[in-house]
Amino acid sequence: MDFDDEIGGSEDLGIYVYHPTTDGERSSKRRKVSTSNEHKSHRKDQSQVFVPLLGGKEPSELVDGRKATFKELWSSQEERCKKVIEELDSGILEEITSFVKTASPEAYGGCIPTSLVTIGSNVSALPRLLDILHRRLTTEKSGQVVLLESGDAPNLKAVLKTIIRTAVTSTSGNDAYQNLFNDKSGPRMLPYDLNVLYQYVLSQGSKSLVLAFRDSEAFDFGVLNDLLSLLSSWVDRIPLVLLFGISTSVELFEGRLPRSIVALLHGKQFEIHEAEGAIDRIYETLQTGSDTKLWLGPHLSTSLIEKARDHFQSPEGFIREVKYAYMSHFFANPLSILLSSSSSKQKELCEAIRNLKSFRSFCEQLIEEGEVESVRALLLDDEALWKQVLESVENGLTRMKELFNTMNILRSLQTTLQLTRSNSNTDMYIRGVSGDLSNSVTIKDLLSRLQKIDSDSLARILTILREHGDTPAPFVDVNQYEQELQTLLATQGTDETLRSKHDDQNTSIKTTIIKDKVNLTKTKKNISDVESAYTELLQKIIEELETSLTSKLINPQDLFLHEVFVFDLRNPLRDTFAPRARFCIERALSTPFDYLANTSSEHGGGEGGNLSAQQPETALLYQLYLESGSLVNVFDLWKAFSTIVCGDDQETERDERSALMLFYRAMSELKTLGMMKPSRKKVDHVSKSAWKGL
Repeated sequence: MDFDDEIGGSEDLGIYVYHPTTDGERSSKRRKVSTSNEHKSHRKDQSQVFVPLLGGKEPSELVDGRKATFKELWSSQEERCKKVIEELDSGILEEITSFVKTASPEAYGGCIPTSLVTIGSNVSALPRLLDILHRRLTTEKSGQVVLLESGDAPNLKAVLKTIIRTAVTSTSGNDAYQNLFNDKSGPRMLPYDLNVLYQYVLSQGSKSLVLAFRDSEAFDFGVLNDLLSLLSSWVDRIPLVLLFGISTSVELFEGRLPRSIVALLHGKQFEIHEAEGAIDRIYETLQTGSDTKLWLGPHLSTSLIEKARDHFQSPEGFIREVKYAYMSHFFANPLSILLSSSSSKQKELCEAIRNLKSFRSFCEQLIEEGEVESVRALLLDDEALWKQVLESVENGLTRMKELFNTMNILRSLQTTLQLTRSNSNTDMYIRGVSGDLSNSVTIKDLLSRLQKIDSDSLARILTILREHGDTPAPFVDVNQYEQELQTLLATQGTDETLRSKHDDQNTSIKTTIIKDKVNLTKTKKNISDVESAYTELLQKIIEELETSLTSKLINPQDLFLHEVFVFDLRNPLRDTFAPRARFCIERALSTPFDYLANTSSEHGGGEGGNLSAQQPETALLYQLYLESGSLVNVFDLWKAFSTIVCGDDQETERDERSALMLFYRAMSELKTLGMMKPSRKKVDHVSKSAWKGL
């Protein structure tokens, strides 16, 4: 193509006219015709999501094994999460379903049956509930749900069209909706005439038509008032039930409606569970499952929970992030194949294990115990190492399950003893997986409180230990202690409970006044022989319980091969779900050849490299932009740009015109990125609005 040379060559000219070349040459590009083999290879590349690790030496069967193990483990976890959400939604769903089925204008004095659902921070729960309700009503052929968004109601006619169209198409399809207007004889029906909806509901035999307003506060209340007023006149013919999703409060929502409109509504208020409680339940389910083989570490867990609480994250969003964490572990960690039942030994895999931090710690521990020959065998013999690896992975999975079972027992004991410092399940799990529970204040408070319990409370404690003690290594010998307790109660011969010497009722406080000072002295009452024996029994239980807690509340980071079954990297999730877009853009513009196919150093692709005309024009202009002050002279910027692009010896005017076109485009892109804006001080200057790294 040629620029029109007759136009003046002014450098500030913004519009050019060009004529395409008329030499009739065929374009050098050809349509690419792909063969079937190429299609097959392309599909194969797409299916090969997991790539070989260990420097590319990982066999394909191990790569496929990592992918299969990820799918197997996550499928069971995903089903468990879905059951948790369904369980949490079941209560409110049954209440709303019962209200919809029993609501009628006659029961509410001619008013429109209305349900006000406060959703709080769990904004994703209402559409999920409405979808289940719609499927229930349509399956029973008793009605349906029409979901309305604020964007569906710009005016009254538009929202009426949406209601009628959605009601018909969601159950009978689009053809049935078209037939309502095409197959009728006589006057043509209007698409916003509620008589169309009435005739359709009558033909379907629907008992209830639920109009659900998802984000009620976002609706235009003028349109909403007109709609409610119109619907009230049809409530005797169309079985309407209104459902309003409210994010704030019922009082604020009602205050925005006129009293005349409020008088037309009558119904019931419902409240959906908060998202935070659902996320805590999901996290607990993921970490304490009976078939769990991969646990989230303390740093990753803290990051996920804090983000969910600070940003009112939905349960579905939390599940997606956990799934990404699982996928990151199996995608980038070649040792994750050890969680598969069909893992096979490989030399490169053994070398990777020998480079682990946990392997170094394990060898140091063996040396301290005098097992020097065992360490030598682990370093030199792959067979000995592989045998130890399989044993350690199995032992690690068992110890992790014991850890979470122990924390469940602690939570049950805290609830039974009504300890004021009891933490939530999620907080305790995070502390436990970080190794902070052993010898903590939580354990000391629990043991101190156990010293003061009576025989009735001890019986309940032993019952809890029995229910949670179905493990290869139980906490205490529950059967023995229950027999001893029953023997002491039979020896006492009365129905009174036994109390230890540490019980507050066996302690008296004596007050003495010496020189106007009050002194309080605690004295122990004399207790019976049976109570002394009960105190000794209680002390034995506490000592055995403390020993078990110390041995089971481990730090997972101390386990050999904890890198296999504990994932604790925050960077993959942080970079994916909270990306630093500005940093990435600045780096790409500063070092463009790091992202392009040609990475030769001769093009100045390194940080702070020489400016080159082979760089993209936007990247070139951005690097010149970085060297300037807060006010940039556009002409100076153009001269520097053209010198680099065209060189000092400009052969033709066409080169300069092409360079000016590139300059304008680069300037426009930098303005779009928000890096420069017109200056009010000087017309021929632009002001910088962003500095690199700030």
